[in-house]
Amino acid sequence: MSPGSDVSIIVSTLNRVRGLKKLLESLDALEHSDSTQVEVLVVNNGSTDGTAELLAREQTKAHNFDFWVVEEPQKGRSRAHNRGFSLASAEIICFLDDDVVVDKKWLKNMMAAYKHTSFGAIQGRILPGVDPQGRPGDPKRLREYNIPVVDYGDEIREIRGLTGANMSFKREVFEKVGLFDVRLGPGALGFSDDTEFSMRIRRAGFKVGYTPGALVYHELNPNRYGREYNRAVQYRKGLSRSIYRQESIVFNVLPNLIANCIRFNFYWVLGRTQKAYKTEGRIMRYWGYLVGKVQIALGKEPWV
Repeated sequence: MSPGSDVSIIVSTLNRVRGLKKLLESLDALEHSDSTQVEVLVVNNGSTDGTAELLAREQTKAHNFDFWVVEEPQKGRSRAHNRGFSLASAEIICFLDDDVVVDKKWLKNMMAAYKHTSFGAIQGRILPGVDPQGRPGDPKRLREYNIPVVDYGDEIREIRGLTGANMSFKREVFEKVGLFDVRLGPGALGFSDDTEFSMRIRRAGFKVGYTPGALVYHELNPNRYGREYNRAVQYRKGLSRSIYRQESIVFNVLPNLIANCIRFNFYWVLGRTQKAYKTEGRIMRYWGYLVGKVQIALGKEPWV
C-alpha cells in the first residue's frame, strides 16, 4: 500500500482491543534506520469490542511508519493474513499476533537476519510477557499458561517450523507456495496454519531460520490458563493435523494414543504434574487427529 516500503508488518486482529493498543504502542517505539521504509497494516477481522474506534484514533496520529487499516469481514486469521498480504508492498513481510508486544530492536534484528543469511522465512523469539495486572508468570508453570514460547538459544540458526505470533517471509515465498490455508488457524479450526505453511515452504526448497534478536513478549491471559483450555487447544490441533498430515492410524496414532494414556496415569499417580499436563495434551491431540480423519472419511468437514 506504500510503494517503496522495505518491510510490511501485518497484524490480524479480532476483539483484542487492549492487546492491540499495547502492540501499536510498542511498534511506535521501534528503533530502525531512517532509510528503512516501514508500513503497518492492521486487518480488522470483524471486531465488535471497540477495535474499530481504536484504529480510527490511531489513523489520526503521527507514527514512525505508514499506517493502514484493512477490513476482512470473513472470519479467520488465515483469511485476514491473506488479505493483508494482498495489499502489502514490501519484499519482507512480517506477521505479528495482536497479543504480543515487540522489543524496540525487533525490526532492526529481523532485517539484519535477512541481510546476513539466505533464509526464506525467519522466526523471531517469543517469551512470556505479563498478565493484565502487569504480573510476570511463574517460570515453573509456563506450560500451564498455554502460550507459545519460542527460544532456540542466542544464535541465529536453521529450524524446521514457524510459530505465527512472530514470523516473517520474503515475498518470493508466497509467490512460489501460495497463501495460508483458510481452513486452518484461529477463526477456523483454530491452529496449524503456521505449521502447514512451514511444511510447504520447506518442500518448495526454502530454508526457515530463527533469530533471537527479533524478540516479542506474549501476553499472559488468565482465560487461557489450566488443563481445560489445554485439552481444548490440543484437540483442535489434532483436528487441524487431520487435514494436512497423513499418519498411519494403526501403526502410529492408536499406539501413541494408548501409550500416552498409560503414561498420563503413571505421572498422575506419582504427582509429576507438569509431565501429566504435557502428556494429557498429547492424548487430546492424537484423539483430535483420529476424530478428524473419521469425519473426513464420512464426507464431513472437520474445519466447519
